[in-house]
Amino acid sequence: MSLTVRVGKKYTVYLPKAIVEKLGIKEGDILVFNIRGDKLIVRPMKKFLKARKAWSSVGFEEVEAVGEKISAKILK
Repeated sequence: MSLTVRVGKKYTVYLPKAIVEKLGIKEGDILVFNIRGDKLIVRPMKKFLKARKAWSSVGFEEVEAVGEKISAKILK
């Protein structure tokens, strides 16, 4: 699939509905950007990690919550 999109203000790029549906991307998902030569490759993080057989089952929300607790302790 190949679609054309326009870069908006502040370099904003909106994902076409067809791509979002095909890849199962949801609001709040994290995307991984890779550059290979003159190509930009964008992949959803879940699929990126599965392809690399990531061993952790910890979600991003849990990591962020722990980071916030540690930051709060440091700032006290």
